[in-house]
Amino acid sequence: MTVNEGAMQVTVTGGSRGIGREVVRALAVDGFDVEFTYRNSVDQAAELLEELRANWPVQDFDAHRLDLADREQVDRFTERLGETGSLFGLVHNAGQSCDALAAMIDQDAAEQAMQVNFWSLTRLVTGAVRPMMQARAGRIIGIGSMAALHAMPGNSIYAATKGAMLSYLRTVAVEFARKGITANFIAPGYVDTDMMTAYADRRADMERRIPVRRFGTPCEVAELARHLMSPAAKYITGSVLPIDGGVSAGMALYG
Repeated sequence: MTVNEGAMQVTVTGGSRGIGREVVRALAVDGFDVEFTYRNSVDQAAELLEELRANWPVQDFDAHRLDLADREQVDRFTERLGETGSLFGLVHNAGQSCDALAAMIDQDAAEQAMQVNFWSLTRLVTGAVRPMMQARAGRIIGIGSMAALHAMPGNSIYAATKGAMLSYLRTVAVEFARKGITANFIAPGYVDTDMMTAYADRRADMERRIPVRRFGTPCEVAELARHLMSPAAKYITGSVLPIDGGVSAGMALYG
């Protein structure tokens, strides 16, 4: 399904690895020009860029090193987005974990996680909506987490950052609906990415508590993002879209 009829661009944060990398690939398949950001994954970003340019030579691809914890860098990148006339989509995939019991929170770590997961999104949206409003068409997607919907011990700050993202995107959806811009929140459950390696010794038990009895794949999440970027999804906005193997249907992860 090729949707690129006029060099439409999508920007993906955290696009060099994991879910972000598969989102970039899926959007390339659909004919979009894609730029993605990365922080430290220099080699992975270069490899992905080489792959994209080799497989889709008529499309434009670019990668930008960006630390979303650095407000000045985020502001500069936001200005770039606002000047990108072909910008059609923004996928905020980059994220930072912050594990701590609610009574043992380190405020500096918590504020950095909030900056990366939430505040950077709000800044990027201020730039992205400018060309989208002019075109009266656009898609904004936040790759959140089921943590925003279900309480889990030791996850209060990470959950709060994703919950803030969810509330913000729903408001964006309402405010910009008449401008042809949609905004949606994807809530993945446990997905096979580097972030899950810390739980390797508990994986079997975690999978047992998931109705489909396995972790999701980055490709499965990317396909949902791909659909939200398609013409078929223009009536979907302000939605929360769990992709968690049935966890949100009522299966408790902790008991």
